[in-house]
Amino acid sequence: MVEAGEGAGELLGKKVCALVAGGGYAEYCVAPAGTCFVVPEVLTLAEAAAMPETLFTVWVNLFERGYAAEGDAVLVHGGTSGIGTMAIALGKLFNLKVIVTCGTDEKCARALELGAAAAVNYRTQDFVAEVKRVTDGEGVSVVLDMVGGDYVPRNLASLSDDGRHVSIAFQQGAKSEVLIPEIMRRRLTLTGSTLRPRSVEFKTMVADEIARTVWPYVEGGRLKPVIDSSVPSTARPRHTPGWKQASMSARSC
Repeated sequence: MVEAGEGAGELLGKKVCALVAGGGYAEYCVAPAGTCFVVPEVLTLAEAAAMPETLFTVWVNLFERGYAAEGDAVLVHGGTSGIGTMAIALGKLFNLKVIVTCGTDEKCARALELGAAAAVNYRTQDFVAEVKRVTDGEGVSVVLDMVGGDYVPRNLASLSDDGRHVSIAFQQGAKSEVLIPEIMRRRLTLTGSTLRPRSVEFKTMVADEIARTVWPYVEGGRLKPVIDSSVPSTARPRHTPGWKQASMSARSC
């Protein structure tokens, strides 16, 4: 951090990563002090930059809104995406059985290497049938869905009774048709969230939870992001002094 405002002085001069609402690809950016994490020596700055967005998203939606708990089976679409790989990693740490879907056999193999309990090629397999097979007919406790559209009724069919469906995107359409009596009979919960428009106060609260429950694993070298590739920066150096909270190099945002 190159400049700090009131309440962020203890971070000055330290390497930090943070959740920002935008501007993270610039040479310098501003971030609320409450969403900053000190980067431990076991992480490179590139690895640190890849952590906050996916970590906050998975923590809020899988664990807080989806109430995933030790021993639960969960279904996560996009198994080799940033969200998917973070869900697999956190699932390993918190003893979840993470089932993922991917678009190729190669991606499925990679997801299994990362620690997924099962990986389904959605182009060649019926993920509902595979979920039932892997869970001995019971279904999963939580579905983390970024697809939407006609996936939603199939996701609900993959849930166990009292299961939770958490929507974080709708890549395949914003509309779905579901059977309300089925939701009532099986006591299913449909929920979802978006992170970007939430208040700084909310994001700070989440950061505090992550600092207590997850960041020790990062500091211990047990949690790192999966980085597929990197590209050279083309951003021109830019610095905005005097912001009241915190300013840092965007390479660690």
